[in-house]
Amino acid sequence: MKIGYLSTIYHTSFILKSDKFHFKSTNELGNIEWTLYPTGPAMMNAFKSGDIDMGYIGLPPVMIGISKGMKIKCVGGGHVEGTVMIAPESYGSFDELGDLKTVLKQFEGKSIGTPSSGSIHDVVIRSMVKEFDISIKNYPWADFIPDAIMGGEIGAGAGTPSLATVASMQFDSKVVIPPHQLWPYNPSYGIVVQEDLISKSPDFIINFLKSHEEACNLIRKEPERAAEIAASEMGVIDKDFVLKTYKISPRYCASLPEEYIKSTLDFIPVLRELGYMKKDLKEGDVFNLKFIEKIHKENAHY
Repeated sequence: MKIGYLSTIYHTSFILKSDKFHFKSTNELGNIEWTLYPTGPAMMNAFKSGDIDMGYIGLPPVMIGISKGMKIKCVGGGHVEGTVMIAPESYGSFDELGDLKTVLKQFEGKSIGTPSSGSIHDVVIRSMVKEFDISIKNYPWADFIPDAIMGGEIGAGAGTPSLATVASMQFDSKVVIPPHQLWPYNPSYGIVVQEDLISKSPDFIINFLKSHEEACNLIRKEPERAAEIAASEMGVIDKDFVLKTYKISPRYCASLPEEYIKSTLDFIPVLRELGYMKKDLKEGDVFNLKFIEKIHKENAHY
């Protein structure tokens, strides 16, 4: 089975890939080929070409692809509120200024950096700044954003909690708009599959979602153990980096509750307004809930 993943350290991919993760359902998954992609839109190209069967990805690029005829479905959640806005310490934050417009007005005449066009971070920040004289600069890798801020190329950056952690290590930075203020309950990422996998390999999807949920539980209940596994698997960061990232937006679960679905569908008019898609979608166009409803009968843990 071929699974695409991102470098986002709080995704369960880094736990499931590790040989230190030994839940029963994981052992039933069989051979998995993992492929790293820089952004959600890049992963969408892999879905389109058939290079992957499943992926960890934010939902806006998925909806853009579905609107263009791609046969993919979201079968599980993973995390909500995964976009933050960071800037140098000299700027006022939402906590300090108490108002989103006041925070954003500081960046008029400047640019905000974010991952590639059509990524969830790109869509969220474009929806926030449309009333301001602020331009958006897209980067193929979020890792370029802190350097661009330090070099004066952009005034701020919008991306995952990992971006905030990296930036804090490189210069005096802070979160100027926290995740829950940018887009409440936004679908940071979900588990997306090729539609033919639903009929061909339903047992694999079930077992994968069971493992994914157990890994989400591990992050929430035993963050130190989860962070140690994830850091060891990535190899270039330490446990403290992962723990700090976990805490910036600590909302992890595999379920697809009404709030997750509604927040996802609320992106549709924004995507249309931005010109990323031309037609509306319904819940059934984006989601297949039958698998997650079998394995996650309790309330969501987000």
